[in-house]
Amino acid sequence: MPTLVTEAFQAKGAGPLSLKPLFSASGVKGKRVTALSAKEEGGISSFIQSIIHDKPEMDSPFLVLDLGVVMDLMDNWTNNLPTVQPFYAVKCNPNPCLLGALAALGSSFDCASRAEIESVLSLGVSPDRIIYANPCKSESHIKYAASVGVNVTTFDSKEEIEKIRKWHPKCELLIRIKPPGDSGARNALGLKYGALPEEVMPLLQAAHNAGLKVTGVSFHIGSGGADSQTYHGAIAAAKRVFDMASSELNMPRMKILDIGGGFTCGKQFEAAALHVNEALQVHFGDEEGVVVIGEPGRYFAESAFTLASKVIGKRVRGEVREYWIDDGIYGSLNCIMFDFATVTCSPLACSSKPENPKCRDSKTYPSTVFGPTCDSLDTIFRDYQLPELELNDWLVFPNMGAYTTSSGTNFNGFSTSAIATYLAYSSPIAREQAMIESAVMFANSMFSSFATPKP
Repeated sequence: MPTLVTEAFQAKGAGPLSLKPLFSASGVKGKRVTALSAKEEGGISSFIQSIIHDKPEMDSPFLVLDLGVVMDLMDNWTNNLPTVQPFYAVKCNPNPCLLGALAALGSSFDCASRAEIESVLSLGVSPDRIIYANPCKSESHIKYAASVGVNVTTFDSKEEIEKIRKWHPKCELLIRIKPPGDSGARNALGLKYGALPEEVMPLLQAAHNAGLKVTGVSFHIGSGGADSQTYHGAIAAAKRVFDMASSELNMPRMKILDIGGGFTCGKQFEAAALHVNEALQVHFGDEEGVVVIGEPGRYFAESAFTLASKVIGKRVRGEVREYWIDDGIYGSLNCIMFDFATVTCSPLACSSKPENPKCRDSKTYPSTVFGPTCDSLDTIFRDYQLPELELNDWLVFPNMGAYTTSSGTNFNGFSTSAIATYLAYSSPIAREQAMIESAVMFANSMFSSFATPKP
């Protein structure tokens, strides 16, 4: 049994991806999945309205997971990075429906704790499709990984080597290096993890002396907004470690290159894929038998989820409208604080304007939007242009899948874990229409912001 999936990556059913394994996936099977027709005006928005209409007593925010988006993203990954096996970063969003769908589509998984490993294994995923990609692990979690057959992990210190030698001596190791240069990422992970160049040889020697097998190199250029040209220097640095290990320490040739995460969907992904492919060809083009893996998180999760949150309070002060909604900075919108996210929203005035719930052609006002807790820090927007809303209307937030519910809290008794998820499947045309509508709404909001004179 190999310790890590080592065959060349192909998404399940590669050709066009099949819906059957997606709908029968663990975490999805048995749940209602609503098809969003391209002919149906509004797509996700109309689906959200139907949920609100069917459950008028609903008193909590909810999410919609579009499995069609997930399928398209996997197809796009396969087309642009055909030699890179995706190991989805569970920390980004551990929603069981998303994990099950990704497993059915051929993804493996990057886990950073016992709980994340348990979540993935509970879906029937083989342990050889899991990398324990946390360079600093508690001893009890290492023992658990050994007990369930998760046999590949990362390290960047001698202390970690000793823990692994003691509790999981059969585990294969990837040395985590700090990539050269500054990628400009919002979350610069090199501040916390990664061996410096002068530390690499002593760490390899220490692992060798401990009787452990170092079978590869990993790095991470940072999460969110990273300059994808950084992959050239990082992959070159990884190749130098491959060469040093075999030529200077006579270690067996390494076989795994882990290029980390930080990928974002859209044109940024296409640019990143171009740089990754170029660097792999330059530095590993003549290398036989090397398995390249990546750890995408936000790439798969961010755009697949849409959040709906109810207006539960209102105050008018002159021209300014102040609204309270039932999710906020301590809930799934914590991404504003911790992931430095820029969020947008559109109105669904289902209660006050059922004849025009999207408030087309309505006058807008500079608005403040608060979350539900008693902390004044719990503020989502200031001076954001919104139409006049009333209690029991809703705000809809797109692109709410990355580092949202996974890092929310239960502060003030508002439980992020209680947020329900509804499943949908949209066609490419329906998604394109929704994206255009969202872009128009955002542009109108920005224009109104500039056009509205200050009092």
